[in-house]
Amino acid sequence: MATSHLLAAAAATSSTSATFRPPLRSLSSPPPSLALNRRRSFLVVCAADADAKETTKPKVPEKAPAAGSSFNQLLGIKGAKQETNIWKIRLQLTKPVTWPPLVWGVLCGAAASGNFHWTVEDVAKSIVCMLMSGPCLTGYTQTINDWYDRDIDAINEPYRPIPSGAISENEVITQIWVLLLGGLGLGALLDIWAGHDFPIIFYLALGGSLLSYIIYSAPPLKLKQNGWIGNFALGASYIGLPWWAGQALFGTLTTDIVVLTCLYSIAGLGIAIVNDFKSIEGDRTLGLQSLPVAFGMETAKWICVGAIDITQLSVAAYLLSTGKLYYALALLGLTIPQVILQFQYFLKDPVKYDVKYQASAQPFFVFGLLVTALATSH
Repeated sequence: MATSHLLAAAAATSSTSATFRPPLRSLSSPPPSLALNRRRSFLVVCAADADAKETTKPKVPEKAPAAGSSFNQLLGIKGAKQETNIWKIRLQLTKPVTWPPLVWGVLCGAAASGNFHWTVEDVAKSIVCMLMSGPCLTGYTQTINDWYDRDIDAINEPYRPIPSGAISENEVITQIWVLLLGGLGLGALLDIWAGHDFPIIFYLALGGSLLSYIIYSAPPLKLKQNGWIGNFALGASYIGLPWWAGQALFGTLTTDIVVLTCLYSIAGLGIAIVNDFKSIEGDRTLGLQSLPVAFGMETAKWICVGAIDITQLSVAAYLLSTGKLYYALALLGLTIPQVILQFQYFLKDPVKYDVKYQASAQPFFVFGLLVTALATSH
């Protein structure tokens, strides 16, 4: 009796599974955050690949955070409000928050030359040089970097202007060319204004532009794929190039200044690493060897602060060895608050506190640059 019941149950189960087979799961289209303009060579996500990588692909928001800030949008930093005004979007792509170090670098170069005077002409020259270094060439660099980072941004921040489709391909390309040609034109103007026989400022601007495009951002070289070389190149372009331009505008660019600013670019490497932590998921997915990916977040954050602090302490030691005691002490005094802020914010959580750390620590760093520039001018 029991046997017959078991046989009947087995038959019923077999019949049921034969009759009610689960329907094949239909292939799903890419999520809206990755459904980009088909005319563009953006990140292409096939349904089969999406299914295969479903367990490893990081989950991202499909739209900007609801509490996005209009101020953040204008500065071009995370937490930005979604915007439809094309001019605000264009400004966002240039990331004005990144301009001050370049503008400050020009000021440091002018101070280091020892030939800057508070006359209308010298002030006007310095302002034009700042416009070249900041809004034009840094804006160009940031725009072209976002263009080549659109695949990564489609993973990390799909609501950014380019991957979200808020700005068209032609509009981005136009902006890149206008900013580049504007920056190069200002460089040529400054050489004429300064009476240079050799157009050194133009070639500095051209070299920096090629560095940010052919070498740093664009394939096949794309130095940013390598955490060490890429971040050093970025640090040099943010610290060395504007300093050289400012010094060449008002004086002579000397070998010792080139060496000193290249040393300071190691600190720039550390500052550049700060920005890599927020992109770690996208970098890992696309195979970019940023330092947080290569070494892990714990090790990378110590490499970051070590590069920043050891560089400044080394420069302070150099100033002391050349008899600039007060300048060395001033630089040391500006380095100590940075160390405190690193422990207070960055080392606790480099992703959560990256903006707060940079906003609070970078003023001390840039004033340290000015102290070094004034020391070399005497």
